[in-house]
Amino acid sequence: MTEPAHGTSGEQPDVTATSAEGAGGDAAGTPPRGDSRAEAHGERHHTYYEGGPGASSEPGGEDEFDHASSEPSGSKPAGDAAAAADGEAEGTALAEEESMAATLLADLQRLQAEYVNYKKRVDRDREVIRHTAVGSVVESLLPVLDDIHMARQAGDLASGPFASIADKLEATLGRYGVERLGEAGQEFDPTVHEALMHVEAELPEGATGTTVVQVLQPGYRIGDRLVRAARVSVADPA
Repeated sequence: MTEPAHGTSGEQPDVTATSAEGAGGDAAGTPPRGDSRAEAHGERHHTYYEGGPGASSEPGGEDEFDHASSEPSGSKPAGDAAAAADGEAEGTALAEEESMAATLLADLQRLQAEYVNYKKRVDRDREVIRHTAVGSVVESLLPVLDDIHMARQAGDLASGPFASIADKLEATLGRYGVERLGEAGQEFDPTVHEALMHVEAELPEGATGTTVVQVLQPGYRIGDRLVRAARVSVADPA
């Protein structure tokens, strides 16, 4: 009795050689020995073999996933992009720091200039206040100073204790910046002299302008502040 041939129903059996199946297969990937009965009936079967890594998914063809990527992970373009991003971030941070430093320097310079101006203003105001206070004292002492001047002109303070007291008073006022104005022989200066009399008199040799010939009341000045102009008598050159 003849055995029915394989594949008479039109289906091909799945004959896949593996390391565990196939009597004639020595190892995975090697074709098994053909069935003697199938070969006797002249039948041929298509067999798909398991391949190794990179084998095609279909017979005789190539698959886009068969070949592993030749570029390793973390490829050069990605590294360059990261380095460029880091450099850009570093440049931005440096620019911000430079801008902040310039702003702080400008603020420091402005504060320093303001402090210098403030110090100058305070020193000037302090000097003005001092001169104003001393000027008030001198104004209150003007009658006494005028009496001392008249006594000197009369010769009453040539010597004696009162002469010593007058000298000490004038020296004390001098330490506070009080300056006495008006001396015979000086050229007339309308900013510090007040001419009460215009007379004819012999002037010192070399005088070319109006000259003070007599001081009627001395004037006083403290720094740039004129407490009182000197009241004088003047004469013109011949």
